Amino acid sequence: MSNVVEYYSGFDEWGRLDREPLEFIINWHYMKQYLPGSGNVLDNGAGPGKYSLELAKHGYNVTLADLTPHLVDLAKEKADELGLSHKFGGFHVLNATHLAGLSNEVFDASLMLGPLYHLQKEDERIAAVRELHRVTKNNGVVFVAFQSRMRMILTSLLFPQFWQPNDNMDSIHRFIEDGIFNHRDKGRFTGAYYYNVEEIKPFMESHGFETVDLIGSSNLGALLNDEQKQYWSERGDKEKWIDLLLKLARDPSVLGVSSHLLYIGRKKSSVLP
Repeated sequence: MSNVVEYYSGFDEWGRLDREPLEFIINWHYMKQYLPGSGNVLDNGAGPGKYSLELAKHGYNVTLADLTPHLVDLAKEKADELGLSHKFGGFHVLNATHLAGLSNEVFDASLMLGPLYHLQKEDERIAAVRELHRVTKNNGVVFVAFQSRMRMILTSLLFPQFWQPNDNMDSIHRFIEDGIFNHRDKGRFTGAYYYNVEEIKPFMESHGFETVDLIGSSNLGALLNDEQKQYWSERGDKEKWIDLLLKLARDPSVLGVSSHLLYIGRKKSSVLP
């Protein structure tokens, strides 16, 4: 995982979220529908704390964890700046596959909005989901981010020169089969694993969760460039455009073209084998 730490230690994740707010807007819209009214929330793979801080603003007691020390430090600084440090139960440098020091069944809700698609080995993905299951209370809600294999195929076809080695058909066909991508250009997006949409629910359900919803976090918005988005803003239709995307987020026909997907589930009370 050293490549992930190296990448995010020098990457402006706050800037990305500010430049691409649609993912956050759609995710938060649906998270509010399913979060408990109060309680303890784990933000596992929190990055610089965008969701953690929003949760803290809404009165939740938040525990933040991330693999990258720099991002954990940045989240602490943001919490201090906003006067929200008292709402945090801790800031931890942890690997999602082993949440050392976090007790069993202590969180009313748990987020894992990044780690899963950075884990290219199946056993590591399973370990991360089992850890999420372990620390979440029975019937607690979980929010888990996935990246879409179909969307990455489309991106590779549209912009092959920017997504090497997926700049030739042989590589794209291999990617279709295994979902594994490692950027050839130094300093670009770290290696990742992309799911087929139809695999997401069975994967989570086989590891102790009941599916509640599956959301396209950017859905059709991921297909529009800045000029196209600007057109709708200049018409005064930006809010209506966002409302449309919120409405379409659940539509199965657009899930595959969404760059990020949000799985929403509940921990079953039965014990895993």
